[in-house]
Order: sequence, then C-alpha cells, then structure tokens
Amino acid sequence: MIPIAWWLVLFFLVMLLVNAVKVLREYERGVVFRLGRLVGDRGPGLILLIPGIERMVKVSLRTIAMDVPPQDVITKDNVSVKVNAVIYFRVIDANNAIVEVEDFLYATSQLAQTTLRSILGQFELDELLSEREKINEKLQIILDKHTDPWGIKISLVEVKHIDLPEEMKRAIARQAEAERERRAKIIHAEGEAQAAEKLLSAAQILGKEPISIQLRFLQTLVEVAAENNSTMVFPIPIDLFKPFLDKANAALKKD
Repeated sequence: MIPIAWWLVLFFLVMLLVNAVKVLREYERGVVFRLGRLVGDRGPGLILLIPGIERMVKVSLRTIAMDVPPQDVITKDNVSVKVNAVIYFRVIDANNAIVEVEDFLYATSQLAQTTLRSILGQFELDELLSEREKINEKLQIILDKHTDPWGIKISLVEVKHIDLPEEMKRAIARQAEAERERRAKIIHAEGEAQAAEKLLSAAQILGKEPISIQLRFLQTLVEVAAENNSTMVFPIPIDLFKPFLDKANAALKKD
C-alpha cells in the first residue's frame, strides 16, 4: 500500500508540472519575468516556466480595432462639433507593451482621444468635411510616433462621423443651394454666349449669299407644315419689295 506521503508528493509534482507547462497560440506571446526581472518573450507553442520563480504575462499580437468615443471639438473657425473615430493597431514588441506602459490598451485609447481633439481643432469645418484622407493620415502619423516606445504600431486611423449642430446643417444646406444656383446661372450664361457666337457665324454666312435666306424660309415652311397646323405663317423678306421701292423713289425724284 502506497503511503499518504507519496500521494502528497505525487500531487505536488503534478501541480508543479501544470504550473510549469504553458501553451501559447500562434498569435500570442508570453512576456516572462524571473524574480521580477524581465527575461524576454516566449512562444508560440509549448513553453516551460520555473514554478514560483518565473511569471508570464500573455500578450496578443492580433490587430485591435478600438472605437474612439465622440469628442467635443472646436474647429479653427470656432464651430463646435462632435467627432468620433476608429483606430487599428497591433503589438509588435510584447516586452515594451508590458514593461513601458501599465495598460497599453487604456493608454492608447486616451492618447487617441486627446490627439483627436487637438489635431481636428487645427482645421476649419470645410476641411473636416472634405479632407478626411489628409486628416486621417496626420492622426495616424502622430499616434504612431507616440506609441512607438510602447511597442505598438498604429496601422490606420479613420474619422467615422462628424456631428454638426442643426443651425450649421441648415447653413451648409443654404450654402450648397446657393452654390448650385450660381453654377446653373454660369452654365446658362455660357450657353447663351455660345449660342450668340453661333448665330453671329450663321448670320455672316447667310449674308454672303442672299438666296440662302430664301432657302431657309422654305425649310421653315416645310417644318411648320409637318406639324399639321391649320395656320401657316409665310414670312416675306423685305428684299422682295426693294425693286418696287426703288421705282417709287425714282418717280418721286422726277416729279
């Protein structure tokens, strides 16, 4: 019969083995401390720890999508808006992510919020609405620079939504309507100018050959008759009366 002491020893050895053997997934790394001093990161796969002496902190290397809560931002032209964003980042140095900052997730979130307010305050409202790509790139560069000592890589920053006050929305709508009216008037004026140029060119061509005017009158009559109208307007050119007017003037001079 095995003594109870041997059972206790066997149980103690099993517990030591369970605490010593760790399995890390492909996307995980284990930052190991030995008596409080950093040893380095291990994994993935099977790793062994010295029970009671070494302690491990697991870190995920997968890309994290973090939502930045809506922030009150005053733009450069003194317009108050609410802006939220999303940032994508991942840990590239597990040792720094644990040693250099207490909670890298919380620190990254707070840094993103403060950076969002400070950077967007440097732009005017029109720039916020039209230059999203430029703003996103600037935010990404600044955040990546500040998180680099923590072993974190900011891969992408996207401004999701800009919440405008109602009065500002109405003002933008009026501005857009006025802009559309301005463009319509410009297009109409350009069309009138082009039509005037074409009419002038046509008049010059018709003026060179008077018979072409007669042909144009006949073509107009054909177009009017095609509409099955009961009323027909027949234009008579003044040139037809010119011989009679010349004879009348000559008779008056003789008298």
